[in-house]
Amino acid sequence: MPLHTKIAGIGYYVPEKVVTNDDLAQVMETSDAWIQERTGIRERRYAKKHEETTTTMAARAAEIAIERAGIQKNEVDFIIFATLSPDYYFPGCGVLLQRELGITKTEIGALDIRNQCTGFVYGLSVADQFVKTGMYKNILLVGAEMHSMGMEFDTRGRNVTVIFGDGAGAVILQPTEAEGQGILTTHLHSDGTHAEQLAVLSPGSHGGHHLAEAKFDYPDSEYGDIFVYPELLENKSFYPAMDGQLVFKNAIVKFPEVIGEALQKTGLSSTDIDLLVPHQANLRISQFVQSRLGLRNDQVWNNIQKYGNTTAASIPIALCEAWEAGKVKEGDLVCLAAFGSGFTWGSALIRW
Repeated sequence: MPLHTKIAGIGYYVPEKVVTNDDLAQVMETSDAWIQERTGIRERRYAKKHEETTTTMAARAAEIAIERAGIQKNEVDFIIFATLSPDYYFPGCGVLLQRELGITKTEIGALDIRNQCTGFVYGLSVADQFVKTGMYKNILLVGAEMHSMGMEFDTRGRNVTVIFGDGAGAVILQPTEAEGQGILTTHLHSDGTHAEQLAVLSPGSHGGHHLAEAKFDYPDSEYGDIFVYPELLENKSFYPAMDGQLVFKNAIVKFPEVIGEALQKTGLSSTDIDLLVPHQANLRISQFVQSRLGLRNDQVWNNIQKYGNTTAASIPIALCEAWEAGKVKEGDLVCLAAFGSGFTWGSALIRW
């Protein structure tokens, strides 16, 4: 019997600290009304500095997923970790999570994925191939972010800073022989044409390539530490930069396209979707996609109002919340879709 991939356990973690729009208005020129009108966000969570990290949050979510899957930590045989805000520039968070969970003795593989908002969907597709070929039986897939450590908390950075929050989500993926269940299809895409329009440009090693749009260049030096040039402190290129309108225009096109691709591949239609869990980029984007697909409010799970955009963590957090609320039941058709920096985008259809 051919193997399929099922989600055997799911969990999420968000920090205790709630940061409201009014809180941000104390450190930058903004308001609750301004933020809600543009993004739909009311509040987000920030992790405890020097106590919590991307990895520790991931571990808390992973422990819940492992317990719900009915396995022990040492039964995990592969880790996939998606994030844009790792603890260190390198090594990646995969091995750090292995250490945090106390499963280093098994010496399992750990893979780090850097596809930002689409990271969890990319990770799901990669894990699906490993499971279907019989290579691994208990894959831990995590999406986790600690954005609060790298935001620009002033008026210059408000268009980006007000959007993002911290959190983590995790799933355990296992094989099943049940026909028509589990992951039915995944679809991944990218287009690097506008890569600099949603990016953190430093630290980096581009040395002037594609920097007409970035508005700065490195000093002319054969050798040097690219991480500490004074110019970087002046132009603040180590903070996220985003052309919000361009991202929005592309997202509302690619979201419906990649969902339609998944439906066409499986011979299904939007009327068959029981629940759409989109990446929580912007409530206006989710509402546009919902309208294009003709879905009711109860067929779409949005939680950006409470958590902001948690990038790679947004889909697993939202999916877990929906499952805990009884909105995801056995036999349901669940659609996941994401669009983000790169640009990258993707979708997955899952028969629960």
